[in-house]
Amino acid sequence: MLGLPDFEALAMVARVADERSYAGAARSLGVSVATVSRAVARLEEKLGGRLFNRSSRRLALTDLGRGVAERAARVLWEAEEAESSARELASRPRGTVRLAVPMSFGLRWVAPLLPDFFRAYPDINIDLHLSDASVDLIGEGFDAALRIAVLEESSLVARRLCPMRRMIVAAPAYLARYGRPQHPGELTAHHGLGYAYRARGDVWRFTGPAGETVAIAPSGPLRVTNVDALLPTLLEGMGLAELPEFIAAEHLAAGRLEVVLPEWSITPGGLYFVTPTARNRPAKVQALADFLAARLSNPGGRRP
Repeated sequence: MLGLPDFEALAMVARVADERSYAGAARSLGVSVATVSRAVARLEEKLGGRLFNRSSRRLALTDLGRGVAERAARVLWEAEEAESSARELASRPRGTVRLAVPMSFGLRWVAPLLPDFFRAYPDINIDLHLSDASVDLIGEGFDAALRIAVLEESSLVARRLCPMRRMIVAAPAYLARYGRPQHPGELTAHHGLGYAYRARGDVWRFTGPAGETVAIAPSGPLRVTNVDALLPTLLEGMGLAELPEFIAAEHLAAGRLEVVLPEWSITPGGLYFVTPTARNRPAKVQALADFLAARLSNPGGRRP
């Protein structure tokens, strides 16, 4: 088995032939003369013949060398063109970005922004994956994800776009029927609607005015994999739930929901743009990151 061609030696032979000297080839390639000499000798040994006739004053191609140098020059040119095209492609925002986004946030906030993004970047396509499940970016081949969470240590690179408040809410009808809790510990006696994809388990964690902490595992008639699925049961006054501000705000403003335990804070999360790595990030991914950072820096309760 012959193995791979010695591309490095072929490139150096092509450059020696073009420069008509080892020193000139070394200067143009940014290597030492010894490196060029060793590469030529290595290829001569592999081919079983001399490529150059060398004297103290001149260097000339042999018949074998002439044929090899012509083909090596084409290989070198093709390789340089391939690198140049790849650099141009990597530096221009173009291509497809596979983006994973939580479903409710994606429908409310990301999807409405896409027309503006496509107008700004007509050469970028978005493959938008909407799911509340946390995807494996590397294993599943995603370029990036938006995550709403209190992020744990990770090998991924996360750019925080904005804070994301969460709160316990209930319909006025529920509070009229079951009473308004005054302490998180009282929630164990209430109908707590659950969310399956909470990062640290289906537990509500509170911090009180004096810094005390309480953790409650809600128990109730419904547990969902998408927060929007809580709303019908919640609005009908059949339970209370933890909601992110971007979902709760419109219902709070309309009086359909009320904040429960407002003096107790829930561990604040954030909206993050997450990628497998920051090194050599493609221009298409960087363009999307910058666009979303500019447009989602403070979603609050408003729709885009």
